[in-house]
Amino acid sequence: MSVIAAYSGTFDPITLGHHDIIHRAARMFPRLIVAVGLNPSKNPKFTLDERIALVQASCKDLPNVQVKGFSGLVVDFARDNGVTVLVRGVRTVGDVDYEKQMAVMNRDLYPSLDTVMLAPSPKYDHLSSSLVRELASLGAPVSRFVPKPVLPILLERFGRARKRKA
Repeated sequence: MSVIAAYSGTFDPITLGHHDIIHRAARMFPRLIVAVGLNPSKNPKFTLDERIALVQASCKDLPNVQVKGFSGLVVDFARDNGVTVLVRGVRTVGDVDYEKQMAVMNRDLYPSLDTVMLAPSPKYDHLSSSLVRELASLGAPVSRFVPKPVLPILLERFGRARKRKA
């Protein structure tokens, strides 16, 4: 039986921290689905289709990675797609506590589902999509925080020309 893993998130936008977790998980599992979630309460700056396209462009070098959008519970997405392992990125002790609680609840709802938590590489430990969006909106350089395909769209979304070093 081949394991199918999923790494879920809003990816608004995908950062190099996400990219790091995706690449590492893609080496661990024969098939990885990046599940891009529709969560209107997070007030995303990019549409679901834009986020899916940005993740696809950022992961095109990984043949065992598929990108899919979803709404609703991640356990329903997992069940519908044959996923038996959820990959979660954790940066802080608070993340670990939250993800542990979610892992236990998800397993209660879908007993075949396990969760694997990965810490990002140290150089990406401080990154979050919300921080990258805030920096971009304030004119700070962001090119070292996002995959190359994301940069022009991120800058354009915040009304920034690419003239400056980003």
